Amino acid sequence: MAWFANPKQAEAKRWIPLLADSAKRDRAAQELIRFGADAVPALMDALQSQDLNLLAIYQQILARIPAASPELMKAFKFAHPIIRGRVADIFGMSKDKHATPALLEALQGEFFTVKARAALALANIGDPQVIHELLPLLQDPEDEVRIAACTAIGKFRDPSTFDELANVTLDDPIIDVRQAAVRALGDSHSPAAIPFLMEALRDSFWWFEREQAVRILLAAIENMGEPVVEPLIEALGDREGTVRKFAAKLLGRLGNPSAIEELGMAVYDLHHEVSQTAAEALAKFGAPAIDVLAEALIHPEASVRKHAVIGLGSIKDERVVPYLIEMLQDSDREVKTQAIQALADMKDTRALPALQQIVTNRADREMASFAKEVIARLQK
Repeated sequence: MAWFANPKQAEAKRWIPLLADSAKRDRAAQELIRFGADAVPALMDALQSQDLNLLAIYQQILARIPAASPELMKAFKFAHPIIRGRVADIFGMSKDKHATPALLEALQGEFFTVKARAALALANIGDPQVIHELLPLLQDPEDEVRIAACTAIGKFRDPSTFDELANVTLDDPIIDVRQAAVRALGDSHSPAAIPFLMEALRDSFWWFEREQAVRILLAAIENMGEPVVEPLIEALGDREGTVRKFAAKLLGRLGNPSAIEELGMAVYDLHHEVSQTAAEALAKFGAPAIDVLAEALIHPEASVRKHAVIGLGSIKDERVVPYLIEMLQDSDREVKTQAIQALADMKDTRALPALQQIVTNRADREMASFAKEVIARLQK
């Protein structure tokens, strides 16, 4: 039997089950690393595990045993594709440059899982000379490979690849692949990526009936920070309302004061969602936005006034209370209702007399009841 020939291998094998015990895991891992080459056969067998949590532990230990390299190379060439993919992950963890030729060869292979893992491993190893080998994978027929290629190429943050990644964001038929491409562009934090991301924002594929999917694109744009403020301000004038809405939302998140004036103009946008989003974005600036929102309270369009009230009501500053009280006299019922709600949220007792007047007016019993409810909350 094998353990008679090498008792150290048998001893190392006994530590493998202890990795499943969180209380004993660290000690077991340390012992296996200490065993070095003698622990490799047992760990290689363990790579067949169906438990992905334990699998990651086995991989991390193998990545820390330099003597494992020959067995890993052998498995990467001849083992089942699932094991080959797991070995590729180990090469990525260890950043073993000696594995680069084998990983590059795998990019031309027939097994898509191995190709995807090999691409990611090459990116983790970090030699930029492999970029030109990764770019063709952006056209691979398998979604998993294209996603991995986007991620791998993105790790290099090389502006010369942005045009190729941008083609994926605009042309790939699968949204998951496009998302991988914009993540790569966004994570670059490079101003050179901004025009490509803004072009994607103007592509309706990204946001038409895809409210969840577009969040990845918005996050990538937001990652650009201050350099993207001007392009987003420009996008407030886009002919497509959805683009204007997302531009306003992002400007609110970024919080650059240079956007306040333009967002103030966007509050007057007759596209309902753009106007409200701009008001909500302004509210994030706090006190500096009060005057801008207050100006919109006299606009002839009721929806604009309502959105201005929403914005003011979101600013926790006592200076907005008089404006909200004044809007209780607005001619539009929805504006008045929104003003009452905003005053309820502000919890400022200065609103009590004006709310009491609404209670005594029986012309609108529903609104009177709402005002009465708010008065009760304010008096607690």
